[in-house]
Amino acid sequence: MNRIILGRTGLEVSVLGLGAGGDSRLGSGRIAEAESLRLVRAAVERGVNFIDTAEAYGTEGLIGKALREVPRDRVVLSTKKTTRLEAPLRPEDVVSSLHASLERLGTDHVDVYHLHGVLPDQYADLRERIVPVLLRLREQGKIRFLGITEAFAADPAHATLEQALRDDVWDVVMVGFNLLNQSARARVFPLTRAKDIGTLIMFAVRRALSRPDRLRELLADLAARGKVSPELGDEGLDRLLEGEGASSLPDAAYRFCRDEPGAHVILSGTSSVEHLLENVRSIEAPPLSARARERLVEAFAQVDDVSGH
Repeated sequence: MNRIILGRTGLEVSVLGLGAGGDSRLGSGRIAEAESLRLVRAAVERGVNFIDTAEAYGTEGLIGKALREVPRDRVVLSTKKTTRLEAPLRPEDVVSSLHASLERLGTDHVDVYHLHGVLPDQYADLRERIVPVLLRLREQGKIRFLGITEAFAADPAHATLEQALRDDVWDVVMVGFNLLNQSARARVFPLTRAKDIGTLIMFAVRRALSRPDRLRELLADLAARGKVSPELGDEGLDRLLEGEGASSLPDAAYRFCRDEPGAHVILSGTSSVEHLLENVRSIEAPPLSARARERLVEAFAQVDDVSGH
């Protein structure tokens, strides 16, 4: 598995990260626990050392169990604190939640601890009241690096991260980026690259890039709103990827994200070992041609209001 340095954290991480969230996540109830454990172990054996979860996913315990016999320094663990609650998040809730996450994961520290799914109108309050708590937890050695994740489906234009990246407290950000919505190229990556902030790419492949009917629906909507050409709305993406030898649209989508300047870890959520290995092959495949990338960039240059879900 290819490795990369996760920005200023200095962590050497696999380019493909195992995401424990999303529609097809491990532990989702559609597969047995034993299969979820096998999936995590298969990822580690295949060289995937970055594993991302969250208290909201309900998969921390499974990951902790799967990694029980794996040396702690062999994996980089990322988890998150829910922020979208009925009442404002309290500092004491962050402390208790982190301790519970550590217990479920079976470790005394997490490598990256995020505020999860922060909406634009939440950011200032969380920065003022909660970041000092995260900094204290880092001083205590329970967190190595601070992270923040945007709510891409609700915030596809990256308003939260545009605020957060003005502050110099975040070591890692989780950002939505895919070939359908490439707006992070102009709005997020210039700042993360300038500050050497690590990036975790979510939504590389979601429903629109894995389900043909959803893609047709989304492209038709974008064409009707003048965001993409009428031809693209009618023809789909086959012409743009002609001659690239992509085994599937998800294969091309993963390769597109992998080679984006400023992208570090491409997250892949799955409940299937076979699907995981397909995604590993995509991450390790040759790059798309410069011509294909140019076509894709041009085709979706006006899109900043969809997530691809």
